[in-house]
Amino acid sequence: MADVSGVLVIGEAYQGQLGSISQEILAVGRKVADDLDKQLCIGLLGDNLDNASRDAIAYGADVVYSVTSPLLAEYQAECYLKSMESLCRETNPSIVLIGRTNEGRELAPRLAFRLGVGLAQDCLEISVDQSNGTLLANRPVYGGSAVAVISCNYTPQIAAVRPKVYEPLEPDDTRQGEIISFPVELDADTGGSQVVEVVKEEAAGIKLEDAHTVVSGGRGLGGPEPFAQLEELAKLLGGAVGASRAAVDSGWVPPSYQVGLTGKTITPDLYITVAISGASQHMAGCSSSKVIVAINKDAEANIFKDARYGVVGDWEKVLPALTETVRELTQS
Repeated sequence: MADVSGVLVIGEAYQGQLGSISQEILAVGRKVADDLDKQLCIGLLGDNLDNASRDAIAYGADVVYSVTSPLLAEYQAECYLKSMESLCRETNPSIVLIGRTNEGRELAPRLAFRLGVGLAQDCLEISVDQSNGTLLANRPVYGGSAVAVISCNYTPQIAAVRPKVYEPLEPDDTRQGEIISFPVELDADTGGSQVVEVVKEEAAGIKLEDAHTVVSGGRGLGGPEPFAQLEELAKLLGGAVGASRAAVDSGWVPPSYQVGLTGKTITPDLYITVAISGASQHMAGCSSSKVIVAINKDAEANIFKDARYGVVGDWEKVLPALTETVRELTQS
């Protein structure tokens, strides 16, 4: 095994292209590696990684480990886990960073267990103590009402970083780096399962997590029908529609709409909430929004503590008036 060194990002590639979460994690990884005066490496898994590998270097990686296999073309937890474990044991990084995507939520704790170390989950900020190289990870606790600083005293130090909390670096196509093929032995029995078919959810318009404007509805809407009005406002603003967990659990909208601790994390320029109380679990997924506008008939609703602008009133009166005003402004 190599001496302990370097920062390793476990990246994600989709159809041969570098995933946006990988671009984000490379940004924080670059800062951590520079603070420690170490190399920044990224491990990419898939069956065709030429384009993704070149992009990873442009986004800040010094070394790309290309882990290719036909069995890695589609996500299979056991195959990915074995590949990641092999890479970590061979390269022996001091720090491992992974995005807390759906895949990352499953893989990060299992990888930490196999390596016999702990894990800092759902991190909002990553830094290091330059005096001793210790990883410092800020993560929400108590349902997002407080932030704890986790100090990692083991090697490798592993952190799963929440999506959308770091902006990718500007890509530099002139950067030079090394691409290393990293073979792993996988067979049909490794995965313990087989991908028979991939059914992609067809989302109309902008993806929720990529939208600059998001309009979300909560339990106070009273049913699924009002979401059509939210769709109308979001369309005028060029945005997407979200929802609270209560609305999703009620079956009013699909789970892909959910914003919050157990849903999606969003960082829009404008976040409009309609009939959402502002529970800490919801705010954990939207607290990084640049501007929050809240509409709620309860003047004591928690959402107003985080909102820059608040309207106390019945959404059935406020929302149509707001939509009509936006329509007039956008069409004038």
